[in-house]
Amino acid sequence: MMKVCLKCGKEFDEKHVDDPSSTIYPSCPDCWKEWTNYAVMVMNEMRLDMSVPEHRKALRKYEKAFFGLEKSQGELQKNPDKRPE
Repeated sequence: MMKVCLKCGKEFDEKHVDDPSSTIYPSCPDCWKEWTNYAVMVMNEMRLDMSVPEHRKALRKYEKAFFGLEKSQGELQKNPDKRPE
């Protein structure tokens, strides 16, 4: 079954997805690989411990921002006078 990647917008075949956890958000294998690399960087730089619920929640927030489902903190603070649409 063909799906459209949330991150890049290209179509991909769901059968060719290697990581079953990538079905959380429809994402092509390339974007999912990019996310996993980025997630490791976030966990290391923020010293997140995945056994702590608050840390898992923080990583989920980055995950949603990465896939464009939520605005990142930086985007929210760029124009504090301008209201979001």
